[in-house]
Amino acid sequence: MPGRTRPIDKFATAVANCSKETSAYGKCILADYNNVTKDKCVTEFLKLKNCYLASAKKR
Repeated sequence: MPGRTRPIDKFATAVANCSKETSAYGKCILADYNNVTKDKCVTEFLKLKNCYLASAKKR
C-alpha cells in the first residue's frame, strides 16, 4: 500500500519537532527519578503534549 504511513512514523515525526519540550520534560523526570509521582512534571508534560498535537496537526 503505497502512501500509507504507520502511526509510529507519524508520532516520531511529530515528536522530532518538539526537542526543546522533550528535553525539559526528561530533565524534570530525571531530576528525581527515584521519587516520580503523579503530576510531578505536569507543566512540562502539558507543554510537550501541546507541541506534539500542534506538530501532528500540521502533517
